[in-house]
Amino acid sequence: MKIVVIGGTGLIGSKTVERLRKRGHDVIAASPNSGVNTITGEGLAEALSGAEVVLDLANSPSFEDKAVLDFFETSGHNLLAAEKLAGVKHHIALSVVGTERLQESGYFRGKLAQEKLIKASGIPYTIVHSTQFMEFLAGIVQSGTVGQTVRLSPAYIQPIVSDDVADVMADVALAPPANATIEISGPERARLSELVARYLKAMKDPRTVEADTEAKYFGARLNDQSLVSDNNPRLGSITFEQWFAESAQPK
Repeated sequence: MKIVVIGGTGLIGSKTVERLRKRGHDVIAASPNSGVNTITGEGLAEALSGAEVVLDLANSPSFEDKAVLDFFETSGHNLLAAEKLAGVKHHIALSVVGTERLQESGYFRGKLAQEKLIKASGIPYTIVHSTQFMEFLAGIVQSGTVGQTVRLSPAYIQPIVSDDVADVMADVALAPPANATIEISGPERARLSELVARYLKAMKDPRTVEADTEAKYFGARLNDQSLVSDNNPRLGSITFEQWFAESAQPK
C-alpha cells in the first residue's frame, strides 16, 4: 500500500515512516525539503498519485495566532483538495486532546479549524487526539520561565512519549477509517507544575517551579480537565522515569 506522511521528517513523522516501512509498505516521507509543500501546493499531486492513505503530521512553524491559523487552514485546504483528486481513501490527522476546550489559544483555534476542514471534506478520516508529548517538556519549561522561576498551572497533564504516538499512528494508517476522533494518552497523570519540577530536578536544572492557577498554557487558562482524556484513550506504555532514563537525561 502507498502511504504518504506529510511532515514525514519530523519527530512523530520520521518514527511513523520507519514503522510503516518495516511492515512492508511504500511510504513517502513528504516535507518541503523533499519537494512537497502543502502551503504552496508544490509536489502534492505527484506525491499523492496512487496513494491510499495520507497521514498529516505537519505542524505550524510559528505559534503566533494568525500564522498558526493561516498554516492549518491553507495546508488543510490544499492537502484535502489534492487528496480528492487522487482518490485517497483515508485521511489521518494528529491533533491534541483538549483542542475544543482551549480556544483561548491561537494554536488550538488553528487545530480546530484543521479538524473542521477534515470533517467537511467528504474523505473518510480518522483524527487522533494525543496528550502532550513528553519530548515537549523542555518547551513548556521555556514558555513559563521568568528569570529563575517557572510559573505553570497545577492542572493535570498525562504526557505521552513520541514512540508510543508513532506506534498508534502506524496502526491507524493500516486500519479502516473511524470517521471519528480517537484519543491517546500517556500511562500516568500528574500535575503539570509537579511533573516539570521532577523534570528540572532530574535535569539538575536550578530553576524552581511556582504553581499558579492563572498561568496560561500557550495562551489558554487550564483546569483539571483541559489537557487529559477521559474518553477511554488508548494508553502508551512508557512512563516519565523510563523515558527520562532512556532519552532525556543530561549528557
